[in-house]
Amino acid sequence: MTESGADSSDGNAIYVFAVCRAPEQAVVADLPGVAADAPVRTMPFGELTAIVQTVRAADFSDEVWQARLSDTRELERYARAHHHVVEAAAAACPTVPLPLATLYHDEERARLALTGETRRFLAALARTANHSEWGVKVYAPERPAQEVSRPAQDMRSARRGPAVPADRPRPAPGAGLAYLDRKRGMQARREQRQEEDLRVAEAVDAEFQKVAAAARRLRPHGPELAGGHRVQVLNATYLVAERRADELEKLTGVLQDSTGALIELSGPWVPYSFVGEV
Repeated sequence: MTESGADSSDGNAIYVFAVCRAPEQAVVADLPGVAADAPVRTMPFGELTAIVQTVRAADFSDEVWQARLSDTRELERYARAHHHVVEAAAAACPTVPLPLATLYHDEERARLALTGETRRFLAALARTANHSEWGVKVYAPERPAQEVSRPAQDMRSARRGPAVPADRPRPAPGAGLAYLDRKRGMQARREQRQEEDLRVAEAVDAEFQKVAAAARRLRPHGPELAGGHRVQVLNATYLVAERRADELEKLTGVLQDSTGALIELSGPWVPYSFVGEV
């Protein structure tokens, strides 16, 4: 939750939203930030500037923050407030966003700690300047639901016991073998579909990487997050130069037509995913 020793004692702490080149105070002056009783402001350190706010340290103690993490609405409120400040700064100049709830005891400690990271910040600013982050989620083409096979029904009926008249004809010889063959066929088709989905994911990722300056593959969402019966085969994010952003929507349409997959494009975002890769 905190960095460089901000604690829960009485008094104030310095909350740091982001590091920028040299933004004007007016860019963030009217933003509420994460606290209602102090303005968001700029804090120069060396050749860079931090976007900060003075907050009550007790409001960000480990105990309070852990309670906040378990309250979805409260956590979302803080996350949105944090992002709103970062977004405003990024709209004005190249910006390195810092993690949610980055705090220091006081300005002296904040400046000392941030100055020690100057080389990393400069590298991140150079990497992401005039670039945005775009998210790409790919879902496998929809396929018809598999019908329940007759042999499977027969096998289940057999396990339930003698629910039919004794003089009813017995299943034809070979019914069990046919059932097993059908099961093996279904397994083979599932494996084939998985291979096809992997090829689709790799093909889409390769095409987006041709446009992007950098890329990150994330863990695909399960059905509960992907929505209904959709199978997500790619969850990735790309760092794309602003001058090439117009290419993304067209590329998405072309890839959807060629693969049959559903592709969701989101962005542009502040490049959170790429500021640490320096």
